[in-house]
Amino acid sequence: MDAPLTLAAIGVIRSPFRQQEGTPICPAAAEPADGTVEVLPPYRGALQDLAGFERIWLLYWFDRARPFSPLVVPYRDTIKRGLFATRAPARPNPIGISAVRLVSVNLERGELEVQGLDVLDGTPLLDLKPYIPEFDAFPLSRAGWMDEARLGTHLADGRFER
Repeated sequence: MDAPLTLAAIGVIRSPFRQQEGTPICPAAAEPADGTVEVLPPYRGALQDLAGFERIWLLYWFDRARPFSPLVVPYRDTIKRGLFATRAPARPNPIGISAVRLVSVNLERGELEVQGLDVLDGTPLLDLKPYIPEFDAFPLSRAGWMDEARLGTHLADGRFER
């Protein structure tokens, strides 16, 4: 891979969470944490037709995460695990993904009202995509070590924050 990768934020995510500790660790645990996704002007036209979707995927940059670590103790466990077997934010490319409920779309202001946010306020938005149950849901899939997770917590404790 000789060519450099270039990413630019297309907006910002606004949420009630200011620090990692106490933030839900997944959208399912975040209901009904309300927030707003603010899309920058050059990208607002791309929001057309989004209002008909119940959920959307937010792809974002973990801008306050610790640097990459190959082994981490994930939130729902007490054992070090390979980073790629977790959703911990200490990634080589700190990209996060969350499926949130889309409440409303304001095309003129480029604002999406969402619920179920598990993201810190001010997080840079990289992309968003519609959640399509036919393509995105595999409810009977195995989940590795998570199938026997030791801890039932759904809130972050700050272990990955810089």
